Amino acid sequence: MFANRASRLAVALLALLPSLAAQALEQRYELSLELWGFADEGAQGQAQSDTSLSLLGEFWHDLDNGSDRFVLSPFVRGDSRDAERSHFDLREASWNHLGDGYELRSGIRQVFWGVTEGVHLVDIINQTDQLESLDGEQKLGQPMINLAFERDQQMLDLFLLTGARERRFPDAGGRLRLPLLVDEDLASYESARGNHRLDLAARWQLNLPALRLGLSGYSGTAREPELLPVVDYSQLLFSDGQLSGFAPGYEPVLAPYYPLINQLGLDLQVTQGDLLWKLEAIQRNGGLENYQAADAGLEYTQVGAFDSQLDLGWLAEYLYDSRDERATGPFEHDILLGWRLAFNDAASSSLLTSVIVDRDSGERLFSVEAERRLSDELLLALELRVFANGSQQPQSAVEFLRSADPQNKLRPLLQDDFLRLELSWFL
Repeated sequence: MFANRASRLAVALLALLPSLAAQALEQRYELSLELWGFADEGAQGQAQSDTSLSLLGEFWHDLDNGSDRFVLSPFVRGDSRDAERSHFDLREASWNHLGDGYELRSGIRQVFWGVTEGVHLVDIINQTDQLESLDGEQKLGQPMINLAFERDQQMLDLFLLTGARERRFPDAGGRLRLPLLVDEDLASYESARGNHRLDLAARWQLNLPALRLGLSGYSGTAREPELLPVVDYSQLLFSDGQLSGFAPGYEPVLAPYYPLINQLGLDLQVTQGDLLWKLEAIQRNGGLENYQAADAGLEYTQVGAFDSQLDLGWLAEYLYDSRDERATGPFEHDILLGWRLAFNDAASSSLLTSVIVDRDSGERLFSVEAERRLSDELLLALELRVFANGSQQPQSAVEFLRSADPQNKLRPLLQDDFLRLELSWFL
């Protein structure tokens, strides 16, 4: 439903561009080609390669000597394998007004909160664009009215969020998915208003030379849905009292359910020379159970490491979720170790490598991310992900429905090790 409204809004806004261009409309574009290669065929028989093309546009226009700014940022992707991943979104379509001691921002926007590397617990305003990125850093645009105040070293943001965005999931040909498909058409909400409920959020931030402290609160529809199996029991096959298969042509699905939640968040960054201490922590009430979660750690940077122009960062974090095996995410008692390398060269080359290890099950997620400018207009990015857990294999749909493996939450992805190359052209 939102996609249809967003498409109509995009057409209307794009129709305004010729008149805005006559008023010195600023614009830029990012055209990106993605190539995916997977080490194995998917657990559900998916292909080992994928190609996609995306276009991100940015248009902006200032009025009243910069007191007002119009921003429009449409995004579109076409994918060769996953029909769900071929999608359109308005990342931003907003009007920002700068007043005396305040700023009013209204429309579709993106807001990021957080400081840690492993997970972004406090970052709850925007829905995650899960089709774009595994790490949760890509977001869908969120309709909102945001009133911000800034005084001395303090900032206060108040949000009225006009409706919730649904999370998108891969289709049958997509990779990085659960053994059962998620049917987004079966989405349901705890709120009687569905995804049209007005949600509230606020954040206060203190900025000192060696300290950045943020306190946030949110009350409304959860961004992460609970996935509930939808089963026609007449289509199930049993052997010796155990589920053994499904009737020909039938497969159960998962239905997203969005509960109402209240969340309090804390994000903290303390600077001591070349050492950064980082913390994100939340208390969430609502949904299946109330819980606490945290990501705490440090990042130490060796400037001019090895008597060179390189800067080497050492990262260590501990990821905690009080729900233990009942946690909906894969990281509940995990240790992250990482290294960030900045080459400080003309090509702005960078490398980030990390491993997240589950302290209890031994599950491991290895990650490598690298970037290098080939020219002023071309950027090459690389992403490598490897999922490891001994000799286990992903569960079939029958095994997953019969008894999911809550201790090994990365198990569905054990055949999804991938290398992704992205070439971006900035126009």
